Amino acid sequence: MGDSIRLREISRRTALGALGVGILGATAASWPRLTGTDIPGRNDGSLSIAILGTAADAAARQKAVDAFRRLHPEIRVRVQAIQAVDWKDFFSKILTMVAAGNPPDVVYVATEGAQLFAEKLAHPLDDFIRRDAGAMAEYFADVHPSLVEAFMYRGSLYQLPMDWNAADMYYNTKVFAASGLSRPADDWSHLDFRAALAAMRRANPGGFTPYYWTNRLFGGVVPWLYANGTSFLAEQRATGGDWLWDRFYASDPSRASRSGGYLWESPNADDPRVFETFDFLRGLVKDGLGVRPEEGGGNSLVGLFASGRIGTTPAGGYWVQGLAEAGMGPDAFDVAFFPRWASGPASALQRHQFGTAGYAIMKTAKDKDAAWEWVKFSASREAMELIFATPTTTPARRSMVNEALYAGKGPAHWKVFYDTLDRFPATGPIPAPPQQAAVETALIKNVSLAVSGDEQQLKGTLSSLQNDLELALRRTA
Repeated sequence: MGDSIRLREISRRTALGALGVGILGATAASWPRLTGTDIPGRNDGSLSIAILGTAADAAARQKAVDAFRRLHPEIRVRVQAIQAVDWKDFFSKILTMVAAGNPPDVVYVATEGAQLFAEKLAHPLDDFIRRDAGAMAEYFADVHPSLVEAFMYRGSLYQLPMDWNAADMYYNTKVFAASGLSRPADDWSHLDFRAALAAMRRANPGGFTPYYWTNRLFGGVVPWLYANGTSFLAEQRATGGDWLWDRFYASDPSRASRSGGYLWESPNADDPRVFETFDFLRGLVKDGLGVRPEEGGGNSLVGLFASGRIGTTPAGGYWVQGLAEAGMGPDAFDVAFFPRWASGPASALQRHQFGTAGYAIMKTAKDKDAAWEWVKFSASREAMELIFATPTTTPARRSMVNEALYAGKGPAHWKVFYDTLDRFPATGPIPAPPQQAAVETALIKNVSLAVSGDEQQLKGTLSSLQNDLELALRRTA
């Protein structure tokens, strides 16, 4: 009861403020839809599941819902798809529903919002996992511990990873071949990468972009920072989590490095390696080897990449289905590991960036036991094969990332997707503290300016980024 009262005390103003400015007009215009007051059956006792997407995405979950009902006929389930521009927009709409007193019971949350939910909205899964440890052992044996650790927060686990994507490097094989390039080595460096871009530029002098990247947390500047053993936020680990690691990952080679979750509590934009990384990207933009990044996702890139107008871009397994639907054959593109930093610290070990997602049970859930049964079932092999029947993402279960999933669609080196974790266990999640929205806004505000001018402008912009991050991290999530 106390959790319910506290959550309802999150006013509409607080909910909007928590995720930045510019939401008010959209939410006010669509208040009934966002709060859920116009949804048929809203108060019929069904377990309400909120996902980011469209009605078609909700319909795609129906096979899993039907399978769950056969197992638990006593639990009614309703999947509600909420359309949003991105995860930040989706989370703002969930917060609006919370403020209105109509929160869903379970929400599909990506790394970007995991700590926001863990700190304010979600119920820990610890007791459920301990209770059903025997049944859960098979799941954890099939899921890399890095994905699980990404959903740890101060020693408790709040979500079970269902799908994930690393920022690997896609490349157009025809463009590579026409430029005299062969498949990159697994341990290629950022200097090898630049040389490849230069070769593509020489072979394609006009109307072509050797490297395309976006200005956002995933696939923007962050994977380059990770490769250089740094980040724009200082990274720490919380204590705790032994209850899970000792029970399910005791024999895993990385057990000793596992923690109670990541913490990002201070800015790090003044790190010399941050400057070095930005300066490298500034050189790509200056020499016409890469675009000046713009804010937004990568879906619009599919057509450009498929038409051969882009040589390389960072993306995860979520791109495969879209490229196939755009007409790219399985041999027309491929994927490689993200380049390492040639002179970077040994501790980086070609570190990659990833994001993952899974269901979070809300503190206000009407029946948390029923909600756990849904979460537990959704993490089963049966449910995940129903939900992830095509390569629109990378399943969290290692056994599902197999030849059958990519048959007829490519890429040839699809093993790169899960090998990113298996070969580079230091690979880490998107840096997303509870103040993620404000932090991302600060980053996006400064990235394009940082890589668009001279060295002096870069230094000034990174100083501005440091200040903006300090302010963002002071905000109440």
